[in-house]
Amino acid sequence: MSLAVAIQMDAIESIDIDADSTFALALEAQRRGHAIFYYLPHALTFDDGRVYAHSSALEVRREKGNHFTLNGPERVDLATMDVVLMRQDPPFDMAYITATHLLEHIHPETLVVNDPVSVRNAPEKLFGTQFGELMPPTLITSNRDEVLAFRREYRDIIVKPLFGNGGAGVFHIAPEDENLNALLELFTELYREPAIIQRYLPEVRKGDKRIILVDGVPAGAINRIPAPGEARSNMHAGGKPVRATLTSREKEICEAIGPTLVDRGLLFVGIDVIGDWLTEINVTSPTGIQEIDRFDNVSVAAQIWDAIERRLSEAVVHRLPA
Repeated sequence: MSLAVAIQMDAIESIDIDADSTFALALEAQRRGHAIFYYLPHALTFDDGRVYAHSSALEVRREKGNHFTLNGPERVDLATMDVVLMRQDPPFDMAYITATHLLEHIHPETLVVNDPVSVRNAPEKLFGTQFGELMPPTLITSNRDEVLAFRREYRDIIVKPLFGNGGAGVFHIAPEDENLNALLELFTELYREPAIIQRYLPEVRKGDKRIILVDGVPAGAINRIPAPGEARSNMHAGGKPVRATLTSREKEICEAIGPTLVDRGLLFVGIDVIGDWLTEINVTSPTGIQEIDRFDNVSVAAQIWDAIERRLSEAVVHRLPA
């Protein structure tokens, strides 16, 4: 099938074409003969019950410094698209939430990946708490006394903003660290939301595994090794990606959450696992598929497009008269 695909993403001129998952998805869509349109999140317009985006026809190529061509922009009714990929990076703020409300007007007649309602209802550090038995001890609070009590119990803890991303604002507070009170004061000044506090997992020194699930099924994984002297393993924070396979425990985690992801229309998801514990479920703009492709000689983007095309075919069948 030939599809009209709109990609809502951050500025394409600034992406790293060797790492960006959206770029890999665009390349695979183009390879399949799909027409691609590109727009920035702020280009969305709601007018008289319709959702428009000032979009440009997009052509991509794997050439550094010359990786895209745009033709346009023009005002496009997103209801005329077959697929919209919602791929802008967090922060998951009111602008992000507003975009989900606008795209909700066209979904599912136009397939939005991921389902905008489910994206809105699944903030990445909060969504995991619905699978509490899979997570390390976790506290979400603005109450200083609660944090201090949690620290007395677990001694070695991680403190991070509830809606942060890319490892920004993540602190390891070791038992002898005297900075917790000052850190809580800083968080109170910077954020209106509660903080998330978790028991520190020393297994992170061996890596923080990113597992990609496509339509609820694991498609591959990479392990991210933190840099020396660094508690964060995010690649944005200097984490080194290495080849990885799934352990039996990680397969159990995927099997436990997979059906929920499918039910909620979360087709492309990245989860983070440290040791035996699920730490986050990333539904907004998961990364890591190019690294998996290189290590495993696969195409996760092809698996994602297979799943999208399958969803569209099933939707057509359901709409046919009996």
